[in-house]
Amino acid sequence: MVALAWLLAKGEHIAPIPGTKRVSRVEENIAADGVELTAEQLARLDALPPAAGDHHNEQQMRMIER
Repeated sequence: MVALAWLLAKGEHIAPIPGTKRVSRVEENIAADGVELTAEQLARLDALPPAAGDHHNEQQMRMIER
């Protein structure tokens, strides 16, 4: 929920599209719109390092790079 609230705080030009399989997660995602992060919280989230690691394995990357 915090990740969605952080993205929503970025402005009107950002439109997060979360995926989910459960109604409870949809409700949680909707609730993110009501979360108000402080300037300090936003700064701390902005300062986090980018995610690391690969999403696809080597074989999948070969298929994508065709």
